[in-house]
This record gives sequence, C-alpha cells and structure tokens, in this order.
Amino acid sequence: MNRKRLVQNIALFIALLFHVCGLIGILFTSYRDWFIQNTPINLLVITGLLIITHPQKNKGFFLFFIAACVAGFAAEVIGINTGLLFGHYTYGNILGTKLFDVPFIIAINWFMIIYCTGMVTQSYENYMIKKLDERGMAINKRMLLASFVIDAACLAFLFDWVMEPVASKLGFWQWEHNEIPNSNYVTWVLISALLLAIFRKLNNNSRNLFAVNLFIIQLLFFLVLRTFL
Repeated sequence: MNRKRLVQNIALFIALLFHVCGLIGILFTSYRDWFIQNTPINLLVITGLLIITHPQKNKGFFLFFIAACVAGFAAEVIGINTGLLFGHYTYGNILGTKLFDVPFIIAINWFMIIYCTGMVTQSYENYMIKKLDERGMAINKRMLLASFVIDAACLAFLFDWVMEPVASKLGFWQWEHNEIPNSNYVTWVLISALLLAIFRKLNNNSRNLFAVNLFIIQLLFFLVLRTFL
C-alpha cells in the first residue's frame, strides 16, 4: 500500500469513527450534550483531514480555501445581522467564539461543504467524460462548466436541506418561529454556485477520494439524525 492510499484510509477511518460515535452518543447515551458540545473539534479535525488528503496543496487550493471561508463567513454576518439573505436566525453558543454574532467555525464549515460537493461532482463528471470519450463524443467546455456548477450547487442544496432541521434541534442555530424560510435555500444555491465556480477555476481537476467519502458519511449522519432525533 502506497503512502497516499494509507493516508486516505486513515482519514476515512477517523471520519467514520467520529461520525459513528457521534450518532451513538447523541441517540443512545446520556452523554448527548457532551458530543454536541464537541462539534467544533470534529469540524476542525475533519477540515484538517481534507487539507492533508488534498493531492495538490498549491496556491490555487489555498486561494479557494480562503475564498470559501471569507465569502461564507461574510454572507453569514450579513445574513444574521440583516435577515436579508437566509432569513432571520440566531446562533447558539455550541459552535464557539463569535464575531458579529457568527461563530468563526462557520467559515471552515462553508469550505468543507463546498469542497466536498465540488469533489463529488467532479468525480462523477470525470466518469461521464471517460464514457463519452469511449464513444467518441465531444463535450462543449462551457456546457461542461455550467453543468458542473449547477449539479454541485444542487448537491450543496440537498446537503443543507438534510442538515438544517438537525442543526436546529442540536442547538447550533435557531430560526425565527422555528421555520426555515425558502430564502435560506435560494441563497445557499446562489452562494454555493459562485464558490463552486471558483473551486472549478482553482482546483485544476485534482481528485480527493476522501472528500467524496466524507460527503456520503456526513449526509448519512444528518439523514439518520433527521429521521430519529
């Protein structure tokens, strides 16, 4: 087993361990509050694993990391202080230290979601391109870019739709009147599309299988909690 595969396997093991233990702890033990309170640690560790497993740690990757963190955090600051973007909501204290009423950890959460959805969509796209090439079919580059951004943004929307009710129940944030407005999802798609276009420009078609696996793990994690919590 080469070093790259070993790192990917270790990262996958840690991600599975954290999320399976989290599910068990939240749903079946008396230590539910402890698991919830340690969510920021989980986010930091998982983000670290994404950075470690990324194959090309070049200028483009770190520019995207900064862009996703800054844009996501700025959107949250505007949204939470005006109600104009996502709707009216407030953050609890679970996610840690805040600036302008938004936890710092939210910045890397934006990076994590956009990065993973981008990698999932890119992996599927590479598979389809290979199949089309085998049939001798050419693909328009502009059409390919538009398809990538739309598909990945829809994937980000799906993740947010699954996650939102769970996050509210766990106390990460609360919506006014406990209702998630449609504007939240519309804004999610628009901001995600913008960041995914940047991802596409700076990513240089690199692949990270761990990011694909992580997206599936987290989606199932929140789906189980949404069903049984």
